[in-house]
Amino acid sequence: MMEWLQLLLPAWVMGGLLILLTAPLGCLMLWRRMSFFADTMAHGTLLGVAIAGMLSLPLWVGVTCLALALVGILWILHDHRLPSDALLALCSATLLCSGLLLIQNLPTLRPELLSYLFGDLLTIGWSELPIFAGIIVLSLGLLWRTWKSQVQIAIDPDIAMSEGINANLQRLVFMLLLALFTVLALRAVGSLLMGALLVIPALSARLLAHSPKQMVIWAFVIGQIALCVGLWSSAFLNIASGLSIVLTMSLIFCFIFGWQKIRKSL
Repeated sequence: MMEWLQLLLPAWVMGGLLILLTAPLGCLMLWRRMSFFADTMAHGTLLGVAIAGMLSLPLWVGVTCLALALVGILWILHDHRLPSDALLALCSATLLCSGLLLIQNLPTLRPELLSYLFGDLLTIGWSELPIFAGIIVLSLGLLWRTWKSQVQIAIDPDIAMSEGINANLQRLVFMLLLALFTVLALRAVGSLLMGALLVIPALSARLLAHSPKQMVIWAFVIGQIALCVGLWSSAFLNIASGLSIVLTMSLIFCFIFGWQKIRKSL
């Protein structure tokens, strides 16, 4: 048992800290109808990994630069004539294909491709936690400072702007926070599952909550439960931790949705 705890404890601490960030970010994403943005960021990380491999740089450098560059690209492409979801779909497909193409031509990265796609929290050690924790604390501080404005813009942008809130600035802050999240989440759930880590707990919480505050709390609780169950399942069944955590989140959503349907029919 002690060996299992030594293996799982750093992964659980890292995952728990990450859920602190995913709960409010995921709720904001649903309120602002920006779920596609998370997938675009997630797929972009794979290209960042490939570029870092080509230039022999640390992976986090490539992923961070790509995420920040993507924020800039989407900011430039923002145009009322072009649907935002279509632009995000374009960027997502382009980045994913470009990343896979580069990795295909980098044999040294191929053996690790699954870990980039689906993540593995169990490979995280204690030495990495201070850096992750520092970035998460800074992100939470920025989110806390702008939270009221972010919620107001998500609920009614016109009223928020009439009260003097800079919608463009808050949108940029939100996108930068998501960019930081993608850098952190690459190790946890990989590039393909980052969107699920944000969206599924918030989606489940929406079925249970009656206010924005309740929704964030429920998203945090559901995320922590899925993290614990997913990590233990991953260790015992020898499967990727990212897959296990996201599947657990999906099962929780199905349980809550089914339970509410049954209760209403009685």
